[in-house]
Amino acid sequence: MPSRHLRWVVLAAAFVLAMVQFLPHDLLSSISGDEGDDSGTGSASTARVVRVVDGDTIKVAIGGRTDRVRYIGVDTPETVKPGTPVQCFGHQASARNAALVAGQEVRLVPDREARDRYGRLLAYVYRTSDDLFVNAALVRDGYARTLTIPPNERYAARFRQLQEEARAGRRGLWKAC
Repeated sequence: MPSRHLRWVVLAAAFVLAMVQFLPHDLLSSISGDEGDDSGTGSASTARVVRVVDGDTIKVAIGGRTDRVRYIGVDTPETVKPGTPVQCFGHQASARNAALVAGQEVRLVPDREARDRYGRLLAYVYRTSDDLFVNAALVRDGYARTLTIPPNERYAARFRQLQEEARAGRRGLWKAC
């Protein structure tokens, strides 16, 4: 009899966890109380943005040195990739990223991998002045598409939802390109 009860508890818990991904973003934010829900992680670092490279890459001053940071989960049209022409909406995405973070203090939150194969830090980026989740804002406003590279996929479902809303609303690159 106790094992039958345990099975129901496990099934109910699995159902609740599966359904959370379908809750509206505003409801999840109000439940968590934090835009990115990363306030409890001890691995976040604070840095100052010293240069915006393009729409999804920045250079930051951190720990007495300068390091490149690649935003996790998003991809903006190319503007500086060698051998690749500037893509549609690339300049606008770079300008938007600059407007959001240039010269700002940011909080860098890693996922499973700290660096990519090019040696760049991988991070979810939050503007410390107001805790804006920059990765999500770029997708929501149509400046970036989702790019999920396992195992760094903590917000993949959320980014997909934001992308669908931007596409449906013909925001940013979804209107221009």
